[in-house]
Amino acid sequence: MSTLFISDLHLDDSRPHITALFEHYLVSDEVRRADALYILGDLVEAWVGDDDDAELPRRIARATSAVRDAGVPVYFIVGNRDFLLGEAFATRAGFTLVEDGAVHDLYGTPTLLMHGDVLCTDDVAYQQLRRQLRSPEWKAQVLAMPLDARRALAAKARAESRNYTSGADETLMDVNADAVAHAMRHAGVTHLIHGHTHRPAIHHFELDGQTAERIVLGDWYDQGSVLYVTPDERTLRGLPA
Repeated sequence: MSTLFISDLHLDDSRPHITALFEHYLVSDEVRRADALYILGDLVEAWVGDDDDAELPRRIARATSAVRDAGVPVYFIVGNRDFLLGEAFATRAGFTLVEDGAVHDLYGTPTLLMHGDVLCTDDVAYQQLRRQLRSPEWKAQVLAMPLDARRALAAKARAESRNYTSGADETLMDVNADAVAHAMRHAGVTHLIHGHTHRPAIHHFELDGQTAERIVLGDWYDQGSVLYVTPDERTLRGLPA
């Protein structure tokens, strides 16, 4: 019995070996025998809409729908790179979309599941931008644009993001401890799994007199990263590129 978690794959045509690694992993016995697969956001480097007719979305949909067809449910939380992903693509890809901040029971342990960017509250500029981009009005306006215009907008946003993160204080882009505690208290849990920060680790700390656990998933820029959850343990492992 195992449930698998991945995030921050940032699949992109510029790194075909990572897309191939993703496809190879999804046909492995490990995945096909799992109880469930969770993808906690940033599956791709940029998502321009469910009507994107490029090859990469088609490859993703083929790979993940095959997992679903093998009897393994696939759950997906959107991240800051793919927040425009909607029900149309989720249906094609065999995803069940899950709200950021949902609590799922993992073998008797209620666990808060998040992408993780909302926890980076020290980065005030990012949080302001996030609220704007996640508004229904902004998303509707962008999705009404022609596909080529959306692709150009995504390329511009990626360049601006690279420039911003290259000059930003590293501590700003990590989670805020108070934000973590608030989210866990609000959810009524002592276990949290998230991605986004690309700092894979299992953190243990005290929360209101109880031992709490926060697991950060790794990114897939150079190799794969998977969290294995069983009834008895939670283990982060890397996949060779």
